[in-house]
Amino acid sequence: MHPRIITRFVAILVLFLGISMAFPLIVSLIYDDGSTTALLISMLISSSVGLICFLLTREKESPHLNHRDGIAIVTFGWVMAGLFGTLPYLFSGCIPGFTNAYFESLSGFTTTGASILNDIEGLPEGILLWRSQTQWLGGMGIIVLSIAILPFLGIGGMQLYKAEIPSPVVDKLKPRISETAKTLWKVYLLLTVLEIVLLFAGGMSFFDGICHTFCTMPTGGFSTWNGSIAHFNSSYIDVIIILFMIFAGINFSLHYKLIKGHFGVFGKDLECRVFLLLVAVLTIIVTLNIYGSVYSSLSSALRYAAFQVSSIITTTGFVTADYDTWPSLSKHILVLCMFLGAMAGSTGGGMKTMRVMLLVRHGYQEIFHLIHPHAVTAVKMGGKPVPAHILSSIWGFFILYMGLFVVATLIMASLGLDFVSALASVAASIGNVGPGLGIVGPVQNYLSIPAAGKWILIFCMLLGRLEIYTVIVLLVPEYWRK
Repeated sequence: MHPRIITRFVAILVLFLGISMAFPLIVSLIYDDGSTTALLISMLISSSVGLICFLLTREKESPHLNHRDGIAIVTFGWVMAGLFGTLPYLFSGCIPGFTNAYFESLSGFTTTGASILNDIEGLPEGILLWRSQTQWLGGMGIIVLSIAILPFLGIGGMQLYKAEIPSPVVDKLKPRISETAKTLWKVYLLLTVLEIVLLFAGGMSFFDGICHTFCTMPTGGFSTWNGSIAHFNSSYIDVIIILFMIFAGINFSLHYKLIKGHFGVFGKDLECRVFLLLVAVLTIIVTLNIYGSVYSSLSSALRYAAFQVSSIITTTGFVTADYDTWPSLSKHILVLCMFLGAMAGSTGGGMKTMRVMLLVRHGYQEIFHLIHPHAVTAVKMGGKPVPAHILSSIWGFFILYMGLFVVATLIMASLGLDFVSALASVAASIGNVGPGLGIVGPVQNYLSIPAAGKWILIFCMLLGRLEIYTVIVLLVPEYWRK
């Protein structure tokens, strides 16, 4: 490992984070909301610390960045983003206490959307925008943004890209990794602008449109209102956000290919077909389950079922209804969605559709071999055989994911949470969903969770955002040996 280059790159991230606080600062000045001083101090501290550390770690020749460096930069980068992201909350007094402030901050950067705030509407506009902006930056990844706009660092970016992009298979759209990162961010920006325009056209204020778009595209789920999207009570806004949640849950390389004129790309991609089919089938089941028992009209049942299924399976976490009061079948389906997640290469969390597909196919292959022991078969995706090391990695990911989920759930239960709340809080955190069931349900928040429990969930958020391996490998002694 190269500690100096790791520190240097993390310093760049902190510097960029400080500069990005200028946007909420301008909004605070416009609204005169009382958070201007807090944002200015936060901006100066973050920028100064980042710049000083960068200057102190300069080298004439940058060493080659290996996979260990990439893992360390990504993990420590997210931890430090969460740390400096607490400053606006603490200096403004909006969130007293470091644990709560760090929970809210890292929940934003990991696009989890779990909140400890009781009165969101009482926050200053500058802080609300900062809260939303943390999700927008975390969605496509501060790391990916950095390797897109900071090629002067002179180090290879593929190791960072592999560690950051939540996908079992890294998809390079361009020969140079910096060009790939730029391409992804251009698509991300285009969809962001389009959603802002459509929400504004539907009657949402420009400020609310920006904030909610900043939390839709990264599948984050923070809102400027206590009632989340239910506050607007608009079918049009529900439909627009459903569409963009699904867009955000689709592999961004497919969006790029669509923009380039490959109009049938969604239908040709197997993972995309399965993902969209899952959304459709689960929406129909939930609709039929809540029709009559919760909603008297079929159209209302479909509207709310489609929104919540799309929100949870893409791990966005917006809510339009208190689904904790829905029938048991619907609640179980939504919990299942927390584990399934969106597509690989999207901003969504969870285990990802591709991994689930490959696990099922590999399981079927083993059963087939029991019937035909001499048959020579291969697990395929899109007509191409999947390498054995990819399958082993996916099985390892699945075992770690479920094992950590069970251990964290038991710890949360030992802290006094009831079974449903313990299970749902961990599932919603490690899946980067946000709202769960019980005391962390759609109309509740995470404030009542004990401090120790919040740190367990913070760790789960980081695990989910960085795909388990990137974080866990830092805990293995062999990683630190030369």
